[in-house]
Amino acid sequence: MSDILETARTKALDKGEGLTQEELLQVLHLPDSDLEEMADVAHQTRLKWCGPDVEVEGIISIKTGGCPEDCHFCSQSGLFESPVRAARLNIGDLVEAAKRTRKSGATEFCIVAAVKGPDHALLEQVGEAVEAINKEIEIDISCSLGTLTLEQAQQLKDMGVRRYNHNLETSRSFFPKVVTTHSWDERRETLDNVRRVGMEICSGGIIGMGESLEQRAEFAAQLAEIEPCEVPMNFLDPRPGTPFADRPLVPVGEGLRAVAMFRFAMPKTTLRFAGGRELSLGDDGTEKGLLGGINAIIAGNYLTTLGQAIEKDVDMLHRIDLPIKAL
Repeated sequence: MSDILETARTKALDKGEGLTQEELLQVLHLPDSDLEEMADVAHQTRLKWCGPDVEVEGIISIKTGGCPEDCHFCSQSGLFESPVRAARLNIGDLVEAAKRTRKSGATEFCIVAAVKGPDHALLEQVGEAVEAINKEIEIDISCSLGTLTLEQAQQLKDMGVRRYNHNLETSRSFFPKVVTTHSWDERRETLDNVRRVGMEICSGGIIGMGESLEQRAEFAAQLAEIEPCEVPMNFLDPRPGTPFADRPLVPVGEGLRAVAMFRFAMPKTTLRFAGGRELSLGDDGTEKGLLGGINAIIAGNYLTTLGQAIEKDVDMLHRIDLPIKAL
């Protein structure tokens, strides 16, 4: 076993301690010959500190497109010539989507809006949706509505929202290459507000936007400092009309190293496969990721891109003998 995998076994697996940024970078430089051993240590770490269950989540956008921000990976920005057009859903649509999500076996439903931050009308609509969903089914509800003031975070907590997603997206040093209309620190401030009111923090980002391996390790270390309950791992799906439209896909081996690195950075955190895994990793890579550190998935379609049918993901979990988390 390589020295860095011995370190990961001693710190992450045995003690539940995250690796340092320098150690995480060593994981990203592991040769292909060590990938199987790396995945095994990451999987054993996940089993020890998180258990065997896989948490399945469905997401839906209450407001799509027309966003004023310039996140270079996102086809929902109103600043790019993207095929995505602005649209809104009503309360009935959200309730039906939540029912379908619950029926699939998922335990969490996330309401998302393409905005810099929610205005009063959007918060009222979300409140009505949360109340209507809770009357119909039992499912944990989370939200992702952009930047929040402390008062807005408290409103969502009072509505019954359990978890709030606001991705840091990438490392602090690489962020200006990805977004120019707001700062990394603004995103961090929203996460601080979420923590202050007692909601769970969900924050991750996207692998493969042009960041260096050093910046990838920096990103994982910065997330670990925040101690999120959940980290969504996206892999860039280059969208037409965006500044990142011509970026290459993340190779499978590189993606699996990133998965293991994030597990070694945060041994006790929920790591969730999110957008782009179908393109970058495929079915085989997705299975390897679930046996290499990942313990949650977003199933079904994403916000502007197609995912796999929820039933296919559920079948996959049964095939590799991983139980789906129950409420």
